[in-house]
Amino acid sequence: MSGARAEFVVQGWCPGALRPMMSGDGLVVRVRPNAGRLTAAQAMGIALAARQHGNGLIDLSARANVQLRGVTAASHPALLDDLRALGLIDADIRAEARRNLLVTPFADAATDDLATRLGDALADAPELPGKFGFAVDTGPASVLAAVSADIRLEGDGKGGLILRCDGSAHGAPVDWATAPHRAVALARWFVAQGGVTNGRGRMAALLARGVVPTGPLQGTVAPASAAAMPGPGLVAQGALVGFEFGQMQAETLAQLAALGDLRVTPWRMVLVEGARALPNLPGLILRADDPLLRVQACTGAPGCVQALRPVRPLARRLAAQVPVGQTLHVSGCAKGCAHPGPAALTLIATDRGFDLVKGGSAQDTPHLTALPEAGLDLKGLA
Repeated sequence: MSGARAEFVVQGWCPGALRPMMSGDGLVVRVRPNAGRLTAAQAMGIALAARQHGNGLIDLSARANVQLRGVTAASHPALLDDLRALGLIDADIRAEARRNLLVTPFADAATDDLATRLGDALADAPELPGKFGFAVDTGPASVLAAVSADIRLEGDGKGGLILRCDGSAHGAPVDWATAPHRAVALARWFVAQGGVTNGRGRMAALLARGVVPTGPLQGTVAPASAAAMPGPGLVAQGALVGFEFGQMQAETLAQLAALGDLRVTPWRMVLVEGARALPNLPGLILRADDPLLRVQACTGAPGCVQALRPVRPLARRLAAQVPVGQTLHVSGCAKGCAHPGPAALTLIATDRGFDLVKGGSAQDTPHLTALPEAGLDLKGLA
């Protein structure tokens, strides 16, 4: 890495509602919708709470969660009271951290029931790392294959269900009735095999050490083929809408809630259930070919205390130069929160400008360093 890069702090845990995280604009309070779904009343209540107790900015996370920004220590207790009244607060911090569960936004009733039972079963899960997560992705094609999760309940493409470790090409066949308890058993196996070190650890890293499940947990069945990430537009379940850098104003969420129940997706989009037309509201991305969808950018300075520069104005300016099918990641520091994986081009803020990584992540060795922001152009950099 460039010597001009500042050290960053890896927290090793994600914010919650009961355990918020301090940022440059105040506390970040993460609300974890049950199975990724918000009733219209819940979404309306979140919008009101974001205005009353925060700065009115709402982020969508890659874990299909909703984050309220600008909350203060003084306003946090009243915010929790409002969220508790909406049924969006867990019993305690431990229960909140365990409910790290992603569900396909295109879930049918059987999948929603499976996700609810898995959420209940996680009460018996062992102590797991803060980033450790579960995914329920049971459709004819996998839509969460590219989303971070350690234990996956997936369709096998033939109507069956499998339990798969992230990092394994195959999963163990399971039935719908016992699948939640089998998932918890796999979590216990992960802990027993030494998957947790100093409070951290991921399933794929354990398997990379040559440790694999045996017996009933052994993977023998391939998952359904992976589907491409959907873009904004109409789908069978309603209308998918996107947002610039996954952020919206509270007023936008309130307007969407007026249209119906919502599902929060890990692609920083929202599905308006049952909608048969795209909502004509300001601030929405409604086209899959919108250049802003090719750019990932974190909050940047001054909203993040670790960011060295503002990054979203630059990302916005460069979006139209990103070729179709590629991604530009602009990060406020080398931590790379907005897009931990590789991108075609990654620009990382430093105290001397921006470093450039080609085909890698923000933590990789840069190909160019100290690029000045003024006049920065993607032409010739690819």
